[in-house]
Amino acid sequence: MSDATPAVEGWFTTGPEPALIGSSCRSCGTISFPRETTFCKNPACSGEEFDDVELSRRGTVWSYTDAQYKPPAPYIPTSDPYVPFALAAVELAEGLVVLGQVADGFGVADLKVGNEVELVVETLYTDETGDRTIWRWKPVTAQNGAQA
Repeated sequence: MSDATPAVEGWFTTGPEPALIGSSCRSCGTISFPRETTFCKNPACSGEEFDDVELSRRGTVWSYTDAQYKPPAPYIPTSDPYVPFALAAVELAEGLVVLGQVADGFGVADLKVGNEVELVVETLYTDETGDRTIWRWKPVTAQNGAQA
């Protein structure tokens, strides 16, 4: 069996409760994703030192769409012919909106602005060295037991 490696190193954790990794400015506390390493994104701050922070695993759908067209390289399609996939912009408790693909098996019909989603890690593609993983947003089960 192949080993799984993040497709983008240092952007998220793996395991049973994966999380995106952001940074917090030591001067003003501004949180950024992806992690900041050079200067604070807050224009009123001149901070240049940051601490890594795990961001909220759950958030609310801020907007969504589907990718009806095949993205350009370096995108690696998982099927031939190309199959569209859903994208969600998710607002986290930290005040950030993070864009990502929606989990396998879910599409735009499963999404609604304001609904809760959680971060999961799934295989993005497989190459000669193994699986490459990425974070995705998975709709959380609604209170009535149906998918949100």
